[in-house]
Formats: sequence, C-alpha cells, structure tokens
Amino acid sequence: MRILGIIPARFASTRFPGKPLTDINGKSMIQRVYEQALKSEKLDEVVAATDDERILLHMNELGYRAILTSDQHQSGTDRCAEAAEKLPEYDVIINIQGDEPYIDPRQIDLVCSCFADKETKLATLVKEIRRAEELFNPNSPKVILNKFFETIYFSRMPIPYYREKPEEEWLNEHVYYKHIGIYGYERSTLLALTKLPVSSLEKAEKLEQLRWLENGYRIRAAVTDIETQAVDTPSDLQLLLHQKQESR
Repeated sequence: MRILGIIPARFASTRFPGKPLTDINGKSMIQRVYEQALKSEKLDEVVAATDDERILLHMNELGYRAILTSDQHQSGTDRCAEAAEKLPEYDVIINIQGDEPYIDPRQIDLVCSCFADKETKLATLVKEIRRAEELFNPNSPKVILNKFFETIYFSRMPIPYYREKPEEEWLNEHVYYKHIGIYGYERSTLLALTKLPVSSLEKAEKLEQLRWLENGYRIRAAVTDIETQAVDTPSDLQLLLHQKQESR
C-alpha cells in the first residue's frame, strides 16, 4: 500500500489572502506544513496542490514537489482529488491541512494506520474535549462516535445534548470529542466523493464531511491526544507567534 500526503494550498483565502506564503519565523506557512509532513514515517511522498503560480514557484524554489490545480475547487477534498488523479500510483491519500504549520507528524501517521484495516475507506482524527470554551465554540466542530470508533455525526453545537444536567457539568458526565481536520481516503473513494452533490446537512452545518455520512459512507476515527493549532485569520497567526515566543 502506497500512501500520498497532499497539502491543499489556496492563495485567495477569504479571511486570510495569501496565507500559504505568509512568514512564520523565517519560513512560509506552506513550507512549515510540508516539512512537518516529510517527518511522517508512513507517507511515501508529499506534494502540495495549489491554485496559484506564486505558491507553485515558491515550492519549486525550495526543491519541494507541487502540482498546479484548478482555481474552481470548492474544498480541499476536491483539490486533493485532482492531484490524486495525476498521481495514480498511490492507494491512499492523506489530506493534510495547509494552515497547521506545526502539525505533529505522529497525527499523520495515526490517520495512515487506520488503513491497515482493508475495510477502511475514510479516516480522520478526533480529540477529547477538556475545556468548556472548546465544547461551546461553534468554530470547533464536535463529533460523536459509535462503539466501533466510526463517526455518527459532526456538529458545530455540543453533541450529545446532556438533557438532565446543567451545561457546566456536561464534561463531567460524558466524553466529548472535537474533530481534528485531517482526512484519509482510499483512492477510489476520494474520487467518488467529489461527484456527490452538496447535501442538506452540509448546507446546515457548513461541514463537508456530513455530505459523506448522508450518502452512507463510514468514516473511521482515531483518537489523538496531541493538540493542533490552525491559522484561519491574521489574529490566529499573531497568537501562534506569541505562543512560540513564550515557549522559547
């Protein structure tokens, strides 16, 4: 089984234009993500998939592999699918978020490990929620699992709703999980997902993985205890830089 790591990198981000090329302590964000992915023990290759010549040139100058893809894609999944079609020798594709410059390679390997089970077609990561701020933050999607560690539903609201307890006690009564946005796809499954129309649940929650569940796909979840920090806005970047400065 050959595994390819793809880093989707879109230049025209609504909340942070040019984000992949922004400087983070002397290296671009896309460079940092790529170099973290290279530390994975299970990926056979890493490639950036971008819609912009500037990012492509930047990666080529660094000696890293990048593929130019359409600027019409609506999601990272669609961009990964186009790149995967150009690299047919890989059996499993790992979608590595391009806005997590310090992603831990052990998380990548954990998603890869899900495909040791040949029944796995889709995989992702979850992490236990320990703080109320996370539980009630709509920008941090929550997920519930069945007994086989497959996802049942994703929501921006806390799920399940603990009916007979006040909200401040929910974390004491139930193990809640948040979704970590890294995905793994069996190759043919990835290509099939891009042909599915937008679903009603996806429209409601603005979470594309609900489209997959609504169409009957099973998503395997692995539990990580490693925290991740995505950079969605310039203020997120400033917070990250501040934290890195304090940790020195």
